[in-house]
Parts: sequence; C-alpha cells; structure tokens
Amino acid sequence: MGNTLSKVMTTSVENDPMRNVLGNSLGAQVMAGASVVAAVGFVLKLAQKAAKRQTPTMLFAPKGSESSKSSKVAVDGKFFNSMSKIMKTLVPSLFSPEAAYMVVVAVSMVARTYCDVWMLNNGTAIERCIITGDAIGFKTHLFKLILAMLPLSVTNNLLKYGLWELALRFRTRLTNKLYKSYLADYTYYQVSNLDNRISNADQLLTTDVLKFCDSVAELYSNIAKPLLDIVIYSRALTDNIGLQGPVVMLGYLVLSGVVLTRLRRPTGAFTVQEQRLEGEFRYVNSRLITHSEEIAFYNGNKREEITIASTFSRLVTHLRNALQFRGLIGLVDNVVAKYLATVVGFLVMSRGFLARGSGLAGAAAQSENMEAYYRAGRMLVNLAKAMGRLVLAGRELTRLAGFTNRVTDLDRVLKDLAKGKYVRTMIAADNGAGASAESSDAIALAPNSGEIVNRDHVIIFDKVPIVTPNGDVLIRSMSFAVEAGKNVLVCGPNGCGKSSLFRTLGGLWPLFGGKMTKPTKDNLFYIPQRPYLTLGTLRDQIIYPHTAAQFYAAGHTDDDLLGYLDHVHLAYIVTREGGWDTVADWADVLSGGEKQRVAMARLFYHRPQFAILDECTSAVSVDVEGFMYEHCRSELGITLFTVSHRKSLWKYHDYVLAFDGRGGYSFSAIADLDPAEHGS
Repeated sequence: MGNTLSKVMTTSVENDPMRNVLGNSLGAQVMAGASVVAAVGFVLKLAQKAAKRQTPTMLFAPKGSESSKSSKVAVDGKFFNSMSKIMKTLVPSLFSPEAAYMVVVAVSMVARTYCDVWMLNNGTAIERCIITGDAIGFKTHLFKLILAMLPLSVTNNLLKYGLWELALRFRTRLTNKLYKSYLADYTYYQVSNLDNRISNADQLLTTDVLKFCDSVAELYSNIAKPLLDIVIYSRALTDNIGLQGPVVMLGYLVLSGVVLTRLRRPTGAFTVQEQRLEGEFRYVNSRLITHSEEIAFYNGNKREEITIASTFSRLVTHLRNALQFRGLIGLVDNVVAKYLATVVGFLVMSRGFLARGSGLAGAAAQSENMEAYYRAGRMLVNLAKAMGRLVLAGRELTRLAGFTNRVTDLDRVLKDLAKGKYVRTMIAADNGAGASAESSDAIALAPNSGEIVNRDHVIIFDKVPIVTPNGDVLIRSMSFAVEAGKNVLVCGPNGCGKSSLFRTLGGLWPLFGGKMTKPTKDNLFYIPQRPYLTLGTLRDQIIYPHTAAQFYAAGHTDDDLLGYLDHVHLAYIVTREGGWDTVADWADVLSGGEKQRVAMARLFYHRPQFAILDECTSAVSVDVEGFMYEHCRSELGITLFTVSHRKSLWKYHDYVLAFDGRGGYSFSAIADLDPAEHGS
C-alpha cells in the first residue's frame, strides 16, 4: 500500500503543483489517521486492563451492604431517570430562585458568545488595519475595544457568579431535603445501626453532595455554552464558507462523542468506589478520635496505625488505578477532542482557499482575502474548541453518574427507613437445613410485625420477643405490665438483652411480634451511663433537646433550672463556669459525676411519665443518688426503669425484671426477692 500511495503522490506532483500540495496533505492525513486509530486501539486495551484491575476490598463492608454489590454506573436511562428526580428537588418550580439563576446563566452565556464573536471580528479588523497601514481604521476599532472592556468584563463575571450561586443553591436545596429525611424520627440512628446498605452517611451528606452539586452546575455551563457556540459559529461560518464546513465538523462531533463515551464507561464506577474508600478512611480516623482514651489505655497506637495505613493503602491503590485509567482516557480525549478536531477544522477551512477558481482565492483583494481567512479560520477554531469542550463534557457526565448513584442510593435508603423497611444481613438466613427449632422460629419473625399502642401512664409487653435487628433472638416472648408510680429494677449479666429491651421500648429497634403498650416518645426519657452533652451553653445542657426559644416560650426561667441543679447538688456550677450563657466543651469541663448529675437535672426539667436510667448514677455518691431517686418518685411522679446492681437502690423500686442470660427472664415484686441474688 505504501508503494501505491507513493506512486499516487508522485503522479500528483508531476501533474500539478496544487495537487502536489493536496497529495502531500492526503498522505499526511492517511498517516495521521492510521496513527490515531492505532493509538486509540492501544489506549483502549490499556484502559480496559485498568478498569478490570482488582478493586481494593472494603474493610468495613458487611455482607449484603452496598459495597459488596457491584452496581453498574453509566450514562444510561437509569442515570437520566435519577437525575430528573433529583432536579425536581434542585429546581422545584419554574418560578423558583434556582430557575431564575439558570435563566441568568443562560442569558450570560448567550451574551458571552456574542461578545466572543464581536471580539473576533473587531480583532481581525484591527489586524487588517495594522497590515494595510490603515491608521484611521486602527484607531476606530481600538477605541471600540476600549469602550467594550467594561461590558465584556461584566458579562464574564456575571456568568461566573451565576454558576457559583447556582451550585450553592443546588447544594442548599439537596442538603436540606436529605437532612430533613435523615433527622426525621430515628432515621439517623437506623441508617448506621439497622440498615447496612449505606456506610459512612456523613461522607454522602457532606462531600458527595458538594461534589454532585458543583458537577451539575459546571455541567450545565460545559454543555449549554458549547452548544450555543456551535449554533452561533455554525451559522456565521455558513455565511462565510458555506454549509459543508459546519456539517463536517458536526459529523466529527457525533463520531468522536460515540467513541469517547464508549471508552469512558468505567469512570462512573471508579468515582463511586473512590467515594466509598474516602469515607472508610475518614471513618477510621474519626474512630481514633472518638475512642482515643480507650486506645491509649491499651497502648493500641501501633495497632491503630496498622489499621489506618491499611485503609489508606487501599484508597491509594484505587486512586492510582483510577489515575492511570483517567490518564489514558485523557490522552485519547486530547487527541480526539482537541488536536484532531483542529486538524479537521483546518482541512475544512483550506478547501475554499486552496481550490482553483474559488472566489475566495481569486476575486477578493489580498487584505480582504486575508481578513476573511483569519475571521473564518478563528470561527472554525472556536467551533472546534466548542465541540471539543462538548465531547470532554461527556467525561464529566460520566463522573456525575457516579455521584448521582451515591446520592440516589442515600435518598432511597432514607425513604425506605421512613416506611419501616430496612435491609440487613439476618442471622437466621445463614442457617442450613439442619437448623434447630429455635432457629426455625427465628426465621418466622419479621420486623415491624408487632402492634404498638400509645397510652399514658402504663407500659405493657404482651408476648413481645426481644430480637436484634439482624434476627438474633434474645428473649422468645416477654410479658409484663408496669403502671405509673411502680419503679422497676432491671438486672442481669452483660449481653442478656437489657439494652435491647430499652431500644425496643424506645422505638429504635423494630417490633418483631406481640403487642406493646406505652406512652408517646415525649413521655419516655433515657439517661445512659455516659450522658450526651450538646454543643452550646450551660443552659442548653439542662434543657436539651429543647432550644432556648422553646424554653422561654414554655414559661420557664433560669431560676427553675437552678432549682433542678440544687436538687442534684450541682448549683455551684453556674457560678464556677460564669453563668448560664457560657459556652464550653462540656464533655471536657465536667467530671464524670457532674455529667451524670447534669443528666438527672435534665430529667427533672423534662419531667416525663417514664424514665430509663442505665447505670446513670454509678459515679454519684450514695446519698446524692438516694435523694435524686426519692425526688423523682415522691415529688415529680416519674416512674423509673433502672439498670443497676446496687443493693442500695432496691428500696426505691417495686419490681425486679431479671434476665438470666440464657433467653429467660423473671418479673417479680421486689418484696418477694432476696437482694443478694440480684444486687451487689
């Protein structure tokens, strides 16, 4: 083939100088085309290898979780369907501020394109005047440029501001919507404790939402602006060099877009996995901060270093694989979308000027001919750049598909949890054919199959099984009744089901059967051994979860709070810390005993019908503890469920709910039992 091509080129040279040029150009085109095809084929092979390379395994991915399932991420019908649903949140109506900013951006893009066209024409005219020595024309066009500087600058910055504001408003809309679902009832608890489809929800709610909204806003500009440029420059070029030039360029756009879209398919999957591994790395670091004291006592810094290094190594391995893939795809992107598009543009442009007998080549004066060439050439280059940007926008579209997949998964899980549906690996599901009768019963249990009745001043369990969310049966069937004013002492070995009972009672865990009668959640209060202290003032620690506005609206005063602190022998803290409006890191400022007494003062403030005290006075002296229990019973009328093994507390209770740790329990009047059997 090389000899044949050589003969053709030689014949062309001998026949005509113009054909000599065109023949050499044809040979260069063939050679360049062959090189590009070979390069694309080579890069495609390398890209496929990079995409198929083993992806690092998630360290904390439970069986059945999102990371254990390979979800297909691509720019397809599923992606566009998900985007249309999310866009209804981002732009709720045609008259919303977001829609208005989209219009502002669109108008700015139109103005920017026309400014570019004007700059091109005016710049070409200035160059023609310089070449031809036209001083008057030069000054005229230069003065026009000076006058246009401010409008051009305003147009450019208005476009940038519109895009920044649009991304911020998108993020605000989506964040508010997701957090409204996330913080509804106990969904925030259930996401990480009941359902195992989502790991690291904080990563999704913050970083992923930010990147998604930025990507949407940028893509709006990166698609709309090139499309607008293509339309305007195609129309202008049609008037200058005919319809054939824009048609060839648009045909090249379609062809290159199809090729590059096929090559970029793995990009979305890389993005999804990258965000998951980033979330895992953030999680192990946050665990180190949360449990730093326990780790320090165990001298576990070396072990934690291994865990963090291992997690980071998996992230780096994945990022390197993704970087290699994106580097290879970027090579093809640059060749196809930038350089080859420019080559096609030059070829299209040259036809009118190199062809014999062309009006452009022979009829126009040299200066006008040069001006026409520069104008049309620059328009064609701008058209090629616009098509290149549009082709490259496909890369961002594939990346957006990854973020869309992550946000859609989170939204779907939040909606499922709001309906009482959750997905979790169940213990009973792993039982084989030889499973015991007890396991068979466990399989029959279904979440949310029990009945919950709200009634004041009574708690009744009627054949209620105590079952963990993953199907582990702790108590087959529990029945007891507690009326207001009858305190219950709960005792038993660790892991027997005490905390599980309260999680079921509080509504954190689903009911797997039976009938549970209890007051509404506002009349149930839980105080753990390590009380939660919120961010805010000293006042906020007592009234949590109420706000200061709710506190004052209900007619309470700071003197009331001082009285609650006095009941727990903690009134001195107000003076010591500088008043009610003092803001501090209360988890560090208060001692263990002070934290527990603040929690008891919080209980006095809210005054619920029932309260669950989970070893919440272990760091409080016996006399203060006794006073607080007596105050709850005699003056506030709060019925207590107390988890404790202290014999000193028996006199403040009427019943004992004892777990034996083997799936059994007993509910008895405290007067009929020996404290030595259950207390210490």
